[in-house]
Parts: sequence; C-alpha cells; structure tokens
Amino acid sequence: MYGFEALTFNIHGGFLEAIVRGHRASLLTAADYNNLCQCETLDDIKMHLSATEYGPYLQNEPSPLHTTTIVEKCTLKLVDEYKQMLCQATEPLSTFLEYITYGHMIDNVVLIVTGTLHERDVQELLEKCHPLGMFDSIATLAVAQNMRELYRLVLVDTPLAPYFSECITSEDLDDMNIEIMRNTLYKAYLEDFYRFCQKLGGATAEIMSDLLSFEADRRAVNITINSIGTELTRDDRKKLYSNFGLLYPYGHEELAVCEDIDQVRGVMEKYPPYQSIFSKLSYGESQMLDKAFYEEEVKRLCLAFEQQFHYGVFFAYMRLREQEIRNLMWISECVAQNQKSRVHDSVVFIF
Repeated sequence: MYGFEALTFNIHGGFLEAIVRGHRASLLTAADYNNLCQCETLDDIKMHLSATEYGPYLQNEPSPLHTTTIVEKCTLKLVDEYKQMLCQATEPLSTFLEYITYGHMIDNVVLIVTGTLHERDVQELLEKCHPLGMFDSIATLAVAQNMRELYRLVLVDTPLAPYFSECITSEDLDDMNIEIMRNTLYKAYLEDFYRFCQKLGGATAEIMSDLLSFEADRRAVNITINSIGTELTRDDRKKLYSNFGLLYPYGHEELAVCEDIDQVRGVMEKYPPYQSIFSKLSYGESQMLDKAFYEEEVKRLCLAFEQQFHYGVFFAYMRLREQEIRNLMWISECVAQNQKSRVHDSVVFIF
C-alpha cells in the first residue's frame, strides 16, 4: 500500500534523487559500447572515454595504459559520486546508502582472508580491495587463524558484526570454510537489508523487495551449481539460501537436492520470471548463465527509474554503474589480449 510519500519525500530526498537521475543519464549507451568494441588499443578506449564523464579521471594517465588502470579510475568516479551522495543524505537514506556497501565489505574480508591463507602480501591484497568496502581495521584481518578470532579481533567493530553470529566456529580457515562464510554473511546481509526496506514501506519497499528477491534467487542458483560435486551436504546447502525471494521456500527445497545443471534448470523453469533466462541456454551449459542473470538484473534496475519518490533508484544506479565498469573491464581485456572476436561475449548493454 502506498503512503503519502509524494507529499514529503522531496523535503529531504528530492535533491539527491535529482542528482542520481542526472548521473544515470551519463551511463554509456549502446552506441558508446559499439564504438568501444571497435577500438584497437587501450589508448583508443581512453580517447573514446575522454568524451564521457570518465574523461577527467583518465586524462592524466600516461601511455602505455593497463586494464587495471582503466578499471581503477572508473571505480574512483563511482566512489566519488557515492561519497558525495552520502555526505548530503539524511536518515533513513544515509543508512540505506551504507547498506549498499556492505556487500563490498564482505567481498573484501573474504579476499584478504583467502589471500592470507595462500601467503600473499597484505599490501598487495589491500590494493585489490573494492574502495567502497574498506574499513579502518581491514589490514589486521591477516592475523586471524579461525572465525572466532576473525570476529573478536577485527569485525566486532564493523557493520558486519551482527551477520557473523551464524558463522562463528573454532574451525581453522580453509578454502571451503571461507566460501561457506562468504555465503552465510551474504545471506544475513540480504535478509537484514530486505527487512530494513520493508520497514521503510511505500514504493521503496515494493521496488527493493523485487530487486533483493532477484539477488537472493540468483545467489541460491549459483550456490547450488557451485556446490554440485563438493562435500557440502543438502542441509548445509539449504542453510546458505536466503529466507525470502520468489524461490522461497518450495524452490529452495528442490534446489537443495539438485545434482546437475539440468535439474537446476528444471526447477527454475517452473517460475515464469526465470523461464526466459534459462531458455537462452542450451542443456548442460552454465557458462552463459551469469550473463543471462546480469541482463535480467539490468532490465529490472532500469525499471526502478520509472517510478519516483523512492530510494530504489540509488541502489539501481550503483548496480548499473558497477555493471558498466565490468563491461569496460571485459572490453579492455579483450583489446589488450587481442581477442576482439570475443568482445561481445560478456558485454551487457544497459540501454
């Protein structure tokens, strides 16, 4: 049920909603992507991007360019825009914007812990962390030997602390445990974000519940496919699924017992919104599944801008910009490695 958000929304949220809609207008179009796909070198890509809002961030970079530099500078633009919006936001929008970064925090924690396990240099790992997911004590993650220490020494003072209650064990950290930790944290985070959006009510609750449900369902499918052939039991697999979404609860029951990609496909085709995703794939094929999910997500994120007076546009814009950076990374890698025939394989057009 809609409230009277149209009456009061603009008092605190109107200016920032206008700003984020302005940012959305600067996203790269299909024509931009077609031009980028024709580029022969990374300097050509830089030249084309100089006419977009990425121009000021790339203009002082010397040749020869590297893919990592392009991605880094494009991410810096996203971080600057995010910080600008966060500075001007009031409650509850400021909390909503902070929630958007918790996913990056989880990824950064997992990156550092995994890297330390494989004896990588901490400084090198910190450079690979996403700037939106940084927090003060992140460098000290390297000292932890198990989940309990990880929580007690570092994460107890971060926003992720409440999500750790389900995965504190004294088991030593290994690749399997770290992956389970990542998915358990993501599950707790998505459920918490979902509850927060429901509490906000109105159009924000309606639009965000659709976007977060899609995210939860996509994670359930990925967990299922990635755990096929591992020692993860059916019950353990089911514990990693979020307790909301279109697949909850009956789809989760069926996914928990799937033993190959075609069984997953059989479960997902019972749900009309996901039929179109799986109809693009041939049987036994999972490589293109990520792209199909990204395309569906982009479609849903663009629809969030069709309504006004809600916070979903901030989430949608951040996700669309992150997708754009993934596209630029793929195009740059293909150009750098002389694989231009594959350049369209992973590019997801936004408009």
